[in-house]
Amino acid sequence: MNLSARSSRSAPVALALTLAAGLAACGGDDDADPAASSAGADAETITVDHMYGSTEITGVPERIVTIDLQWTDVMLAMGVEPVGYSVDSFMPESGVPWQELPADAEPLPVDDGPPIEQIAELEPDLIVGTFSIADEATYEQLSGIAPTIPGLDEHEVTPWQDLVRAAGEVLGEPERSEEVIARVDGEVAAAAEALPGLQGKTFSLAQYIVGDSMYIVADEQDGSSVFFQQLGMTMYGPVKAEGEATGDARINVSTERSDLLQAELLAFLVNGGDEGDLADVPGFDQLPGTVAVLDYPTVVGLNTPSPLSIPHGLEQLRPYLEEAATA
Repeated sequence: MNLSARSSRSAPVALALTLAAGLAACGGDDDADPAASSAGADAETITVDHMYGSTEITGVPERIVTIDLQWTDVMLAMGVEPVGYSVDSFMPESGVPWQELPADAEPLPVDDGPPIEQIAELEPDLIVGTFSIADEATYEQLSGIAPTIPGLDEHEVTPWQDLVRAAGEVLGEPERSEEVIARVDGEVAAAAEALPGLQGKTFSLAQYIVGDSMYIVADEQDGSSVFFQQLGMTMYGPVKAEGEATGDARINVSTERSDLLQAELLAFLVNGGDEGDLADVPGFDQLPGTVAVLDYPTVVGLNTPSPLSIPHGLEQLRPYLEEAATA
């Protein structure tokens, strides 16, 4: 995985969750089970608007397949164990550090796109994913299996808080979703209060794909930027300007552009190598700010943040945040 989380997303779509009236059970069957008919009549239908249209979900789904890290974490945080979940082949063999997945859940490789047949065999009643559903054709395939929720908005990475609220509506637990958000946002707010020196400091989130180029998050509205802004920080100006000039949420630049890494806090990943490969980036060892060279899981958790990955990332970043706050 690189920091370009999604290959293409062009249509801006706002999140809208509306509760429709319960569907009345169809009459005409004298032998129908009255209890079943009553349950059907009471089932609420949720309509989720998204980048490809809208999806209706009747009743509370019980067999949920999550095909990206954000949604897996969101469902786990909401107390839901997915029957199938995406796996990242670059994660440690022990798995994602902050996840505890049920032993009987099916791991789904998504490096070449969602495994349609494998997902169908799980007989889900809901499929959720964002950047793993890269195009409308994939969405249509998945929708043929079960109601599917793809990306909610135009952002390359959706703020995790929006996903949690969407899950709360779908699961019929909006209050729980707000509790999840409040708990995690509270941890970030406590760190910001403890480190007032971060106010106004600049940040960058970037990686070097060894032997290739660098990707740098350049959209202030992107979900990966929210965490740093909650700490009181602002995106490094030249990176923001480059993103505005290119129209890219994650700019792709050569290793010669170390000038874009000069934020007061740089969170950085060496993707496909180790710190010895930083010699490929001219001037990296002379960057003026606090440089946090992090491991793959931590940077992925910051790049596609979730209610589970943010506390982990905050813990891993804490020494660097303290350094930047006092610089």
